[in-house]
Amino acid sequence: MSDDEHEFGGGPHPDDEELSLPKATIQKLIQDYLPSDMSCARDTRDLLIECCVEFIQLVSSEANDACEKDSKKTIAPDHVVKALNDLGFGKYTSDVQGVLNDHRQQQKERERKSSRFELSGMTEEELQRQQEQLFAASKARFDAAQ
Repeated sequence: MSDDEHEFGGGPHPDDEELSLPKATIQKLIQDYLPSDMSCARDTRDLLIECCVEFIQLVSSEANDACEKDSKKTIAPDHVVKALNDLGFGKYTSDVQGVLNDHRQQQKERERKSSRFELSGMTEEELQRQQEQLFAASKARFDAAQ
């Protein structure tokens, strides 16, 4: 791999390019929040992206400091919440905590679903056949009711 490529395949090395956010996504967010009769200049959008990147870097740096103070190697959600509080964004921590709780719940549900598959002791092919039989039986009941 050359010095110009990073481990995720092609493109400039991350240190050589300016950090940014997807312009199309930011443009959609702007359109969602602006009244329909208003538009946002490209320079304004680019400035907003720069501000967002700066904010992310600031929170990341502060969370990293909190992580190091806890003698941890991985930044945890609690470190991010502490960073937000330390930077004066405490009023957003309840929203952050809500999103985190939703994420954790989704993770549990995914784990439960994969556990059910593993605990079934059936192969994917067997489960596929069983599903097709269930669909056929359901269709037969539906057709009979008609």
